[in-house]
Amino acid sequence: MLIEMPRHTEIFGSIKIHEMQRVLKIDSGRFANPRAKDIPFDEIKDILRRFAIIVPVKDEKIHLLDGVLRAIPFDCTIIVVSNSKRDGPDIYKMERDLVSYLHDLTQQEILIVHQKDPDVGLAFHDAGYDHLLHKDGIVRDGKAEGMIIGMLLAKALGKDYIGFADADNYISGSVREYVIDYAAGFCMAESPYSMVRLHWRYKPKVIEDKLYFKKWGRVSETTNKYLNLLMSTHTGFETRVLITGNAGEHAMTTKLADILSYSTGYSIEPYHFVCLFDQFGLGIEDNTDADAAKAGIEIFQIETLNPHIHEEKGDTHVNNMLRGSLQTVYHSKLCNEYVRAKILEELGDILEWEGPKENPIMPPIREIDTSKFMKMLKSSAETFARFEQGAIMLEEEEKREYFKEESFQTVL
Repeated sequence: MLIEMPRHTEIFGSIKIHEMQRVLKIDSGRFANPRAKDIPFDEIKDILRRFAIIVPVKDEKIHLLDGVLRAIPFDCTIIVVSNSKRDGPDIYKMERDLVSYLHDLTQQEILIVHQKDPDVGLAFHDAGYDHLLHKDGIVRDGKAEGMIIGMLLAKALGKDYIGFADADNYISGSVREYVIDYAAGFCMAESPYSMVRLHWRYKPKVIEDKLYFKKWGRVSETTNKYLNLLMSTHTGFETRVLITGNAGEHAMTTKLADILSYSTGYSIEPYHFVCLFDQFGLGIEDNTDADAAKAGIEIFQIETLNPHIHEEKGDTHVNNMLRGSLQTVYHSKLCNEYVRAKILEELGDILEWEGPKENPIMPPIREIDTSKFMKMLKSSAETFARFEQGAIMLEEEEKREYFKEESFQTVL
């Protein structure tokens, strides 16, 4: 892959945020270029073999999920975490049947589980991590909660890299590019605590029966504005380096995933920045992780070649995302009165006469025994299934060995 070199890097405490890099060629010719990084595909493949891609899904069109799963490169493990309906039409059963069928065709390793499965909640309880459970012991609704389940399964498999792909993407081929972009970012990373966040080149919308290739969404533009303002008021220099505040398509090293805290629902993506600012930002002396502070946190922002077309969820969904995103900035330890006043002005009527609530925060997952977590799901969770890579070939090999032994005994 040929990817643009970052022209500028903003340093904020122990955090390096690289300016946006464009994908120049998905397949490159290995020519020297001072303005671009040429990454051999065998290096990308090595990253993919150590990668798990988590697909959170909730009542999406089954054809969309099918396209997303087919597009994820074979070398990666796929982890589907569903929060879809079980009553009436059992959408989760359709998703599991799809996963089973896809595995039969491709032999790619795929795991699937439903986040409201009572035994998933029990596994969290036994692990001493009740922060995402209702009082009845069931995992809460929410994208973030499903993402945490996926991350624990990825850790149990020993993966070094964890990425995310939305299930409502109409352009299946773009998902393959997203995963390759993640891998390219990690090939460039110098710190074991790194993250790759994608900026869609375009987010098309239909306007007056024509396709309009819009560059920015309302929520993304606003979230980026206030995350940059938060940094600017501490450095004394205005910056616009951060452009991926709401990037649902993002990936991180498992080392970084271990030390992050997580905000609930759709505020999880912007809270990544707030969490890092509060732990490792400018002026923070009591770092929660000395190794990470010493190595530095590295964030890549890559602009994709492919546009992103997804389901439109309506104004209520957009307002909820905006409120959740800005609430995380408002309650940051680094947020001053000037930034808070600007956020209150921005949110206006969306707050409905309430102040910005503090989003529930789930602590780091590094202390959870992921092997024990996985064993509990395998032994008791009705919705959990692991379709292993090459399982059919292994079964056939075992059968051949069995019959060899049987015929040998018969001859004797």
